[in-house]
Amino acid sequence: MSGAPFLSLVIPAYNEAQRLEASLRALREHLASANVSHEVVLVVERSSDGTLELARRLTEGQAAFRVIGNEKQLGKGHAVRTGMLAAHGEITFFMDADLSTPLEEIATFLAFFDAHAEVDVLIGNRAHAQSEILKRQSIVRRKMGQTFNAVLRAIVGIRIADTQCGFKAFRRAAREAIFSRQKLDGFAFDVEVLLLAEKLGCRVADLPVQWRNAEGSKVHMIRDSFRMLRDALRVRRIVEETMRKKM
Repeated sequence: MSGAPFLSLVIPAYNEAQRLEASLRALREHLASANVSHEVVLVVERSSDGTLELARRLTEGQAAFRVIGNEKQLGKGHAVRTGMLAAHGEITFFMDADLSTPLEEIATFLAFFDAHAEVDVLIGNRAHAQSEILKRQSIVRRKMGQTFNAVLRAIVGIRIADTQCGFKAFRRAAREAIFSRQKLDGFAFDVEVLLLAEKLGCRVADLPVQWRNAEGSKVHMIRDSFRMLRDALRVRRIVEETMRKKM
């Protein structure tokens, strides 16, 4: 692969040793048949199960794969930001290591970008009427997620129905502008990203997706919900301060 790739996939990973091999195999097989230059940037937060060592072994000698090891476990937002700033693609996705949104959705998103030159950011929306939920979360997690999104929309004033879907794509200019400003390290970083996109004048659209709940979520329902709400309460102030400093 010569020159900058057209497509970058950024995947944050923390304690993913059990499913990493299957995910990397699926990525290799899917991208081998994709008629587009590509790279995969795997960002491993400091883990206790050997995820970093496994990732390096499984991708050794594969030019399209890069592994970045973060020395500290600071959170998904930090891992995604690391990868997005290291990516080179004209279109860059971030997605979860469990591949809960099927890789086939990449082509759907790329086709939408191709047909809609005005769109800068494209996000998956599991709440869309046309989304297909292949395996649902427990009713408790599902209700908590719905409540969190409703609270976010009320507190932050954001209109997007599904802020937390781990499948989002960015044109190069939008990615660079947003993630050079993004600061939150925790799970509420998605909200900050979308607010920054709004402040920067980026055009954001959403699409229905297939989605399958994967067991072994790293989100603790009580502890992380409180952290996300805490961040939500201060995210608008953080974004406004960031925009003032960058002007």
